[in-house]
Amino acid sequence: MNLERPLQGFDLVGLQEHLCGLWNRKEQEELRQVLAESFSQMKEPLAGLLDVLENCFTTQKNKSTTLPQFILAEFTRWKTNPKASLKGLGDEARLRLQQQALGLLMDSQPGYMEPLLTIYQLSSLEKPLLIEHVSFLHDCCCYKEALVFSVKVDLQKDLDMEKMCVPLILLDKLPLAEMYVRGHSNLQHRLVTLLDSWCDPDFNIQTLLSQYPQLVLSKHQTDQIQPKLLSKHVFRLMEKFCIDPSMCLNSVYKRKLDSLRFLMYKTFGEKSMSEDNWRDHVQAMVEGHTELQVQLLQLLVKHCSLQTAAQWSAHYAIPRNRLPIGVWDKIQSLSPKQLEINSVSAPSESWMPPHSDQQKYYQFPLARENIHFVKTLDELERCKEAVLKDGFVVGVDMEWRACFGTIPSQHVALIQLAMQGHVFLLDLCAHDISQHSATVGFIRALLLHKNILKLGYGMCGDLRSLVSTWPELKEEPLKIEGVLDLLHIHQELQRCWLGRRGRRSVEVSEGPAEKGLSLLVQQVLGKPLNKMEQLSNWERRPLRTSQLRYAATDAYCLLDVYLTLSKDPKGYGLQEDLRTIPSIQTSKSRKEKKPKDKSNKAKRREARQKENEPHFVEDEGFKVNSEYQGPTITPQELRVVCDNMLQGLGRYLRCLGVDVKMLENTDDHKVAAEMARADGRVILTAGQPYQSLRSQVAEGRCLTLDCSEKARDQAVRVLRHFHVYLTPADIFSRCQACNCNEYLKLPREDMTRIMKERGLLQDIVPKRDGCMPQAETQADYNSWRPPEGPQFTPHCRWAPHTALDPQTLKFPSGAEVQFETVPPGLLPRIPVYFICTGCGKVFWEGTHFDRVLSQFQEVLHIEDGATNA
Repeated sequence: MNLERPLQGFDLVGLQEHLCGLWNRKEQEELRQVLAESFSQMKEPLAGLLDVLENCFTTQKNKSTTLPQFILAEFTRWKTNPKASLKGLGDEARLRLQQQALGLLMDSQPGYMEPLLTIYQLSSLEKPLLIEHVSFLHDCCCYKEALVFSVKVDLQKDLDMEKMCVPLILLDKLPLAEMYVRGHSNLQHRLVTLLDSWCDPDFNIQTLLSQYPQLVLSKHQTDQIQPKLLSKHVFRLMEKFCIDPSMCLNSVYKRKLDSLRFLMYKTFGEKSMSEDNWRDHVQAMVEGHTELQVQLLQLLVKHCSLQTAAQWSAHYAIPRNRLPIGVWDKIQSLSPKQLEINSVSAPSESWMPPHSDQQKYYQFPLARENIHFVKTLDELERCKEAVLKDGFVVGVDMEWRACFGTIPSQHVALIQLAMQGHVFLLDLCAHDISQHSATVGFIRALLLHKNILKLGYGMCGDLRSLVSTWPELKEEPLKIEGVLDLLHIHQELQRCWLGRRGRRSVEVSEGPAEKGLSLLVQQVLGKPLNKMEQLSNWERRPLRTSQLRYAATDAYCLLDVYLTLSKDPKGYGLQEDLRTIPSIQTSKSRKEKKPKDKSNKAKRREARQKENEPHFVEDEGFKVNSEYQGPTITPQELRVVCDNMLQGLGRYLRCLGVDVKMLENTDDHKVAAEMARADGRVILTAGQPYQSLRSQVAEGRCLTLDCSEKARDQAVRVLRHFHVYLTPADIFSRCQACNCNEYLKLPREDMTRIMKERGLLQDIVPKRDGCMPQAETQADYNSWRPPEGPQFTPHCRWAPHTALDPQTLKFPSGAEVQFETVPPGLLPRIPVYFICTGCGKVFWEGTHFDRVLSQFQEVLHIEDGATNA
């Protein structure tokens, strides 16, 4: 090829073929040399670069590396040459190049935007031109490109936030909207109040969608626009952007109403909360809010009694026309004394619990006088002298007020320190000691003392709340030595129990499944903890006798568990020295020894976590699963049901070919067990439901996952746990929307004909030069795939063409093909379409296949014959 002529005289097709040949043969060094020589010999390198990019631009997006991306990177290296500068050009020539570069931004992937912005100094263009380009992208339905470009050139203040963000939010891309408002407090307020307005009971998503007729949402995307999920985003963003909750009345109302229902269930349904606790929380929640007070009355009529509803209606003076049926008549029948709301606790509550509780629950073994309530500096000094002694074992626990319907602050209200014969309760609501340096210093000294063994259960949560309470702990992080977290002992105990290694039996008794520390106490000491006061208002003073007893018991039981296990560790299948079982410190040090060859994305994620988390320990969480002992299986052989907390995981697993059923957001967790038993599926769940679900299915048929992990990481964990052999042919072998594994192949010609007949091709948007893109052949399309990439040949069932009714365009399942979801501009570029016979959703090969290959490469098995020649 003759490279001595300027590019404007080159055979662009020939140059493109030469460059593609070098790229496909992975001859990058020669490709670099050819590009450098070409750039140097061009009369106008900046114009020549755009010509090269336009002629070898790939239609596929989101590849890790592509030829145009490589060309841009090489030009960026070379552009130190004076000819690669805009400075020597006239205004008209510079503007022409910049507008040509803008045109490329419409069709290019996000990775091209930054170098094009830099090389052609697009930010220097006048704002009207930039805004016009954003509007053009938006009109072409390139919503993501329009938003990212506007952020890059800092146009947020000049654009309509709702116009830019709403389409992307509807398409389940809220993180892009968050990026758009970053650093703009007024836009942050508008975004959060917008989301809150969608939580209004009168909000109608169809009315909103009518403003965007070009948008076609999937079922998953539509499901995301519901108050339950939206309110979670609102509260998260309120905390993130420090926005006053009074700005988001709909979300706060919904959160409080949900909390009200939860409290009613805990108190009058499950009966695991005392009525005194219930009253404390309810009064704080509904105070000054008539609608919530009316809802409270309705719930009381349903779950409690008419008399209780009448008492609360009289207390809040609810108008007669807002009262539930029967409440007004009940009010008329009661005396003023009977209408008063009184505490159900006796004024002089006995220290000894009721006899029924003594039979059912673990009992605090000390007398009342052995509990010391510390609220002055003198009392703190006596506590310090008693606790800080070499060789002591101290149980540590903390309590804070549960926040219902508000942004949680989790400021510690009480610190419990238990030692043999005594329990000290440090009152962090007492003004004298709450923020005093002596208190902070005492806790620092205790946690740092290596000769005092501190016992806790899930101590990361406690310490995190402590850091929120004492800001000085962020400036000088806590140092911890001599800590044994019984959460890790419990984890090891459960493993031993599931493996039947220990001699002792630790069966769980009948009734509601215990969890956490209560379960450990039951397994080791025979009876669970009474958790009636767990959700108390720990900021009230004075504390009730039952609260004092609960606080002391929670800390003291740690000593009893530790001493019992220490006497016969082998009987429980544990190591001789319990302190050698990995604790929070050794877990951390083991992590620090891992290689640090992490991606930039992982490093940024860890940096964000370090900014937001306390600098002491990292709790791995309590995850207990019996080890799967089965053979290697294919994704199609794994059949699971995902709890409604793991819908993201379910979509990933379907993407990988696994047979997945998912619970709806409104389904009860027990539905998962019913599906598992009926279809022979494995339950995938997270958090508290695990304890009850695993007892309803055979051993090894319930797997619990860490809900704090990304869905992709959860999917990898599932594949490894069940020894799934994943190949490229499994990717997209099953529909992510409906779980069907049968597709119909439809050629481009048939797709074009049908869409024309249905009038769906009239809105094709031409390129700016007025020309329509030319159709590609399958060979052209495949030529742009990375040479080392596997071919897209899904391992699925193929439906015959007769399966599609030519008149109704429906499948035997009743599903109608969703032709309206196919962008008309896609037809010239994609030769084959795949249609799910279960739901009618249309798929085509694009960037998503390669992205999934990249995401799961660590568990992917690629045969030599599966790659392109």
